Amino acid sequence: MISQLSWKIGGQQGEGVESTDRIFSTALNRLGYYLYGYRHFSSRIKGGHTNNKIRISTNPIRAISDDLDILVAFDQESIDLNAHELRAGGVVVADAKFNPVLPEGINARLFPVPITSIAEELGTSLMKNMVASGASWALLGLPVDVFNKAVEEEFGRKGPAIVEKNVEAVKRGSDFVLELAGGPLDEFRLEPADGKQKLFMIGNEGIGLGALAGGCRLMAAYPITPASEIMEYLIKKLPKFGGTVIQTEDEIAAATMAIGANYAGVRTMTASAGPGLSLMMEAIGLAGMTETPLVIVDTQRGGPSTGLPTKQEQSDLNAMVYGTHGEIPKIVIAPASIEDCFYDTIESFNLSEQYQVPVILMTDLQLSLGKQSCEPLELEKMKINRGKLTRELPEMEPNQLFKRYELTEDGVSPRVIPGDKNGIHHVTGVEHDETGRPSESAVNRKKMMDKRLTKLDNMLIRDAVRADAPHQAAELLVIGMGSTGGTIDEARKRLDKDGHTTNHITIRQIHPFPTDLVSSYMDNAKKVVVLENNATAQLASQVKLHVGQADKIHSLLKYDGNPFLPSEVYKACKELV
Repeated sequence: MISQLSWKIGGQQGEGVESTDRIFSTALNRLGYYLYGYRHFSSRIKGGHTNNKIRISTNPIRAISDDLDILVAFDQESIDLNAHELRAGGVVVADAKFNPVLPEGINARLFPVPITSIAEELGTSLMKNMVASGASWALLGLPVDVFNKAVEEEFGRKGPAIVEKNVEAVKRGSDFVLELAGGPLDEFRLEPADGKQKLFMIGNEGIGLGALAGGCRLMAAYPITPASEIMEYLIKKLPKFGGTVIQTEDEIAAATMAIGANYAGVRTMTASAGPGLSLMMEAIGLAGMTETPLVIVDTQRGGPSTGLPTKQEQSDLNAMVYGTHGEIPKIVIAPASIEDCFYDTIESFNLSEQYQVPVILMTDLQLSLGKQSCEPLELEKMKINRGKLTRELPEMEPNQLFKRYELTEDGVSPRVIPGDKNGIHHVTGVEHDETGRPSESAVNRKKMMDKRLTKLDNMLIRDAVRADAPHQAAELLVIGMGSTGGTIDEARKRLDKDGHTTNHITIRQIHPFPTDLVSSYMDNAKKVVVLENNATAQLASQVKLHVGQADKIHSLLKYDGNPFLPSEVYKACKELV
């Protein structure tokens, strides 16, 4: 028996690849396996090759696998594009309709199954996804009742007749392939899982759930890949808690609406990708000048312009840190797991109100859309902190204004909700005095700039730098951000087996940069590798700017639209140690 296995299904977009993957992974989750998914999809509604890959394990995993055990193919293109990943002795379950052929040099077994024909016999070719998934499930020798339960959950709303037909499709696919193979494949039998069902979600769902738990009651946003699932999640959930989602005409409106709602006292967020973030830049400056809380999620994708809207990249870092005109304090946080997406969203709302600044939550496409197992979430770990928001104010003299931008030692002024008694003040995007009245005084300007820019001195989030650093002095320190952490960890395990000493840190607070924490790990490393999905080494540039030690820093970059594989990181690091 084996402890892990990798499964992929491929076909044309709109053929049911996504639903097949969903049912297959749901059934595995019911059995208690750890899962990590990767979606490769085209930026079209229908057509174009798409595939979903799932890594299945009895132990926690946070990276896609280098190779592939089972490929389910709806067309020859799926075989041609993905067969190179198959390990020796791997399996291809393919629709016999297109007379499948394995590329030359591929050492795998091919099982042609009349997937479309069986589905059509049952009434519709739409059920071919159930025939295919039933065939691959049978080869693993896993309990069919668990799979049928997942099918029932998927199609139950359509009535018992539809459920029955889909269950029959699963059975026929299973029976046919087992006759071809002579029974389940012993070499692909998975060790039993612990039986404990895990949370299984994408990062965007973690963000949506975190927003709910963090007190968000309004989301203003414009749909864009890969951020749209946050909207879709909250559209269903927010009304149950007295909130709502507003689809705006563009990202400019979304950001300014979020600013207005936050000013009025409602925790509000917006979410977008790189192109939308560009449109929000002026509004981010407004939030900084008016010291109004604002939470923005940027789900990075391939750029520039429309670029690769459905592919992995981490190239918005500079835009998030430097994009706003003028100089304002802001916070940029990079979650590194599904759990982080949940907790960091809550913390983003707290930080935004505590410091009265824009907070940008920086994810990437793989973290946003890659579905994976998640440890139980602990709501009691997080508390709501609204900072210096006050509702009861002392009596004021006639015509006296509330000092909304009062000069304070920590740079954070008291905040009120419009309409509160004795809280009247002026709000403007131009420079202003303590009451908000416009002011061009040079003395006032310097005081206000200093007040705003000192707010974040010594500010550190929870786990600003997450470290796996067992060695006091290491041959190699690997630095990453976002979704790369699990991949780095797997590469390091291989390096450790080779006898090399390696440490790993994930930088989660991108701005303000946690200089002291990062330098403490770099000081004790002979060489440093900074790994990131962009072409210009944006994270490495931040490290060099704030920490220095540029002579020991090496960049490992990937910007072809795909996430790093553990083998790629291992090979690159191996060359340096």
